[in-house]
Amino acid sequence: MGTEGKDWPLRTIMWYAVLVWFSSSLLSQSLYLALYRQPYDALVLLQTLGPLYYVVVVIEAIMWIALLVLGITKLKSSKSQQGPEPFIASSA
Repeated sequence: MGTEGKDWPLRTIMWYAVLVWFSSSLLSQSLYLALYRQPYDALVLLQTLGPLYYVVVVIEAIMWIALLVLGITKLKSSKSQQGPEPFIASSA
């Protein structure tokens, strides 16, 4: 079967990655809240990971940066598709 031209663009993959990241965070917090009746302290949980803590923080920072970049590129592409605003000269 030919799969040429059927690859997803990187932007689509990044949106799915952000969606999975956000959803898993939300579900994790909801489950913890349902079990223990209080929200978890993310810093305490991350510090219990030991040295792996830094890896998790770097991954989360990358996801925030990716979300910011995707938002900016989406905003720029939507503005470029609208075209320039017409110039209206007013005579006073």
